[in-house]
Amino acid sequence: MIFDQAEFDIRCEWGEQGVINLAPISDVLIVVDVLSFSTCVEIASNNGAIIFPYQWKDNSALDYALSLNAELVSNERKLTNGYSLSPSSLVNIPANTRLVLPSPNGATLTLAVQQQAQVLTGCLRNCEAVANFAQKKGKRISIIPAGERWNNGSLRIALEDMIGAGAILSHMQGTFSPEAKAAIAVFQSTKDALLSNLKSCISGKELITRRFAKDVELSAAYNISKCVPLFANNAYTNIIHIT
Repeated sequence: MIFDQAEFDIRCEWGEQGVINLAPISDVLIVVDVLSFSTCVEIASNNGAIIFPYQWKDNSALDYALSLNAELVSNERKLTNGYSLSPSSLVNIPANTRLVLPSPNGATLTLAVQQQAQVLTGCLRNCEAVANFAQKKGKRISIIPAGERWNNGSLRIALEDMIGAGAILSHMQGTFSPEAKAAIAVFQSTKDALLSNLKSCISGKELITRRFAKDVELSAAYNISKCVPLFANNAYTNIIHIT
């Protein structure tokens, strides 16, 4: 097919259509949602938590959490006590916490793969570890930057996810699609000022306006983590905690 970049080992495509087109011919698929799903999962699973992604932010999420004997993050990102889709809220999450994390972007993409490939989630914090693990697991690797949504529901290309995808790709070897090369180029052009670029992009400015500057700072930390969140049995778990 024209749209699956199949002639290349390493590919990159946006959003749910990226999953639909690339997952069936991939050994490993990496979801990248820097602000904030992937960063939340990295921080929480690095602490030993077990993260169950869920697509919907509605009453069904609570039912799902109850069925798993798990906690449910707040529907709203918040500064007060409790877990939410804010990386800052998860910094001190205890090991073995079972947490349902609804996300219209990162969780939706994770669940769209339907066991067609091994699924990881990566961000700036764990880019090298995720890249190295992926290449040990297969030759055909697809990176899926999640993007955000405009008010009408259409996909908004998100700079932070392009940077995150490029950061992971920059640690890989193989034949790269032009789309993957483009992501690497964006990362290379921004890597010397990651925090500044994340603060000044649309998503970063939105979070700062809502008083979540700390989340942007946590998300901009580069290559500080060896955590590799692997999706299996409906949950992301750091591979070093999988027994």
